[in-house]
Amino acid sequence: TLGGLLLNPNPQRILVIGLGGGPIPTALSELFPTAVIDAVEIDEAVVRIAKQFFDFAESPRLKVHVSDARVFIKRALLRKVQYDLVILDAFASDYIPEHLMTAEFLEESRSLLTAEGVLVANTFSTSTLYDHESETYQSVFGNFLNFKLPKSGNRIVIASRKGLPSDFQLKSQALNFVDRLTPYGVDIRQYPAKMSR
Repeated sequence: TLGGLLLNPNPQRILVIGLGGGPIPTALSELFPTAVIDAVEIDEAVVRIAKQFFDFAESPRLKVHVSDARVFIKRALLRKVQYDLVILDAFASDYIPEHLMTAEFLEESRSLLTAEGVLVANTFSTSTLYDHESETYQSVFGNFLNFKLPKSGNRIVIASRKGLPSDFQLKSQALNFVDRLTPYGVDIRQYPAKMSR
């Protein structure tokens, strides 16, 4: 999901849908110490487990909202809130809630983005819905980046409100993040070569 930083390297307002153990919002709050981060999790038990067993902690800049993502996004639109980075990471091992895969939901998510905003979706590299999902993202965003890492069953869809950067820009931006992401075990230099359009 950090691949989205190659399109927007300095997000100051971030939305993460799906908490899990909390590593994504935690890492983003460390990488961007002035950013405001909203994490949305439908299951209060997941929030409790993240805090109890994974050392996840909220802060004045990092808040968890127990809510369905669709409801949260509709309310954010009414409040005219916008985000530089939206991360969709709401799924179990083999299931993404279908109401988070519709064109309508993606349109609403796109409407949350600032002019430089980027949406990153963690999804499956093999799925009976793979082609349908690709067509849905393309219908909303136009061209997007398809990012797969070897030995992973996931694919990351990266879409931008303003279109996609060149391969040269992706590689240049990756070099800028190498030192910052090394403590997280992420070699972002590998990412551009594994991205297709």
